[in-house]
Amino acid sequence: LKVLRCIEPISTDNVALGQYTNGPGGEAYLDDATVPAGSKAPTFALCVLYVGNERWDGVPFIIKAGKALNEHKCEIRVQLKDVPGDLFAEQKVRGRQARNEFVVRLQPDPAIYMKMTVKEPGLGMELAQSELELLYTQKYESTPIPEAYERLILDCINGDQQHFVRRDELVAAWKIFTPLLK
Repeated sequence: LKVLRCIEPISTDNVALGQYTNGPGGEAYLDDATVPAGSKAPTFALCVLYVGNERWDGVPFIIKAGKALNEHKCEIRVQLKDVPGDLFAEQKVRGRQARNEFVVRLQPDPAIYMKMTVKEPGLGMELAQSELELLYTQKYESTPIPEAYERLILDCINGDQQHFVRRDELVAAWKIFTPLLK
């Protein structure tokens, strides 16, 4: 709740909306018989949020969601700020300056990993992108991992509310996104 209250309401400057058109793998959104002709409904949204506190100042939180994308996934990505006085600021990995990133992938194949720019071993000063990862399906092969909704349904049956949003959290979240609806 504390973090939600630190997020400024979203302006249209930090949002991109789109609608998929026909591509190599299928038909366009407007070609669907259930979609009204000339519909302007977005099928893709990208939003950049910033948390206005000392710890997260300047760190973009990028939220993407869409229909008919190349990949079906749900993940949280946090790109970390560059360090002041970085000795390797001028060097690039694969032609660009890579940012360190923390990723929590919820679906498919739950995983947690950290993408880091590291110095390659040896006497040279070359940089490389490396990952430190935990893949749940590999680490816990013999343990059945429930799908997200299976867990929530079980929580409902058991009366466990810890994974559900409280009213004050919901109000704070709506304050962030409501300006987009106007």
